[in-house]
Amino acid sequence: MSFSISGKTAIVTGAAHGVGLAIARHFVDQGANVVFVDRDEAALEREVGQLASDEGPVRLFAGDLREKLTITNLLSLTHDAFDRIDILVNASRQVMTTDPLDPDDDSVAQLLQQNMLTALMLSKATAKRMIKQSEGQEEGSIGSIINLSSIAATRAHPSLLAYSISSAASDQMTRALAVALAPKRIRVNAVAFGSVMSASLKGALKEQEGLRKEILSHTPLGRIASPGEVSDAVQYLASDSSGFVTGQIITVDGGRTLLDPASVDAH
Repeated sequence: MSFSISGKTAIVTGAAHGVGLAIARHFVDQGANVVFVDRDEAALEREVGQLASDEGPVRLFAGDLREKLTITNLLSLTHDAFDRIDILVNASRQVMTTDPLDPDDDSVAQLLQQNMLTALMLSKATAKRMIKQSEGQEEGSIGSIINLSSIAATRAHPSLLAYSISSAASDQMTRALAVALAPKRIRVNAVAFGSVMSASLKGALKEQEGLRKEILSHTPLGRIASPGEVSDAVQYLASDSSGFVTGQIITVDGGRTLLDPASVDAH
């Protein structure tokens, strides 16, 4: 594959589970320095603790990125370990069902905070570091920020109201940041996926009889994607091969959005 990220330094959030873990592992395999970030310290240690060392290409960072001090500490750790930050992957996402008729349901606020606002805060802070470290570099992209989104952003399913809203907000944040940061030569893109075998989808398939058959019947390619197939798309956006690509939402859904009715959940 020509989409090289070898030698680049990446921060990947949500890296203890599912798609985030797959992306972070894939980046290490492709020769990048990677900081695996997640709130779940135990899961980080369990999944990739054996990869981390003071001299190697992997570092672990556990913390709540909703706190500004946590973001500052993350960026400092990354810079101290690898001297620079080239790539940020905002892969920490949460899926939550919504009761549209419950006035006490706060799922919209929760998912906007988790899936969009936290990513925005981290992106802004990371962009400042990218700009500072690249003083004197006159040509080419100085950094790539990739957000994870969902085809739920353009679908209306009542039980996924909050997830749909937060995904749509993430897409618009991607476009707005792309325009704002383009003069600084930082690219911002997103990968919106359909049914990928993530931790949340695995849980849903166990709980909802018939969901697998329903998903497959509405996916032209007739299968559920592996997390690695999202990783490949993210790698393209992280690499210099996508140097003239910014503000784009790349869809990885097996054709699902071509004929997806509102009645089928998108994860």
